[in-house]
Amino acid sequence: MRTDRIALAPQRQAATAFLALTPSAARPRAFHRVFPPGRPERVKMALGAARKISVDIISDTVCPWCFVGKRRLEAAMAEMKGKGVDFDVRWHPYQLDPSAPTDGVDKMKMYQEKFGKARVAQMMPMMTQTFEQVGLKYSVGGLTGNTMDSHRLIQWAGKVGGPSAQDKVVEYLFRGYFTQERFINDRALLLEAADAAGLQGAAEYLANPENGLSEVQAELAAARARAVSGVPNFTIDGRVVLSGAQDPSTFVEVFEQALQQKE
Repeated sequence: MRTDRIALAPQRQAATAFLALTPSAARPRAFHRVFPPGRPERVKMALGAARKISVDIISDTVCPWCFVGKRRLEAAMAEMKGKGVDFDVRWHPYQLDPSAPTDGVDKMKMYQEKFGKARVAQMMPMMTQTFEQVGLKYSVGGLTGNTMDSHRLIQWAGKVGGPSAQDKVVEYLFRGYFTQERFINDRALLLEAADAAGLQGAAEYLANPENGLSEVQAELAAARARAVSGVPNFTIDGRVVLSGAQDPSTFVEVFEQALQQKE
């Protein structure tokens, strides 16, 4: 089986300038094709013949590029759904800073101490513009901290509620942290996310810090074993791996190539 690495066009300045604040969030630069490359022709689908594509996403709930990547992925999936394609999306954990405190620290202060006030002041408008491009309002206020409980919740949501409920939890947490200045480890935020997904029993589940811990740790170890060093990281149909918040057109291209392999 052949693996090709295909160079992509550089990301726009507005979407790359804030990388220094999230060094592990790799910008779009290449994807690995793990199937023989075909002709770049549009996929012709029989009327009503729905096809399903799996998308496995490795992300952290405090990674801004992961939220941007989610929006770009959704735009691509919406285009493909109009052609009768269905998707099975599942989220997997990654921790940009496993040693982050559980009680939280001021987000802006942490950035300034790590990267310098001048650099943060220069980069912040770029991230704001990038969020605006995908219909979101970016806010850097509030606290940041350890994301383990959020990953335990996401893992549990997928187990008891399936991909749809899991995605709703991820969406709620992203919105809370990046647009409403909510603390990612705030138990109230976590329970609100579970409620928004229609899930019962989250309070009892999260009350025991051992619940889901081994499962999340196993997935973190699996990501390390795959040499995943930046997020978001997308695996399409178990065949193609894309790093970074790719443009919707890149996702569409890979989706169409994946469908060709199913014919």
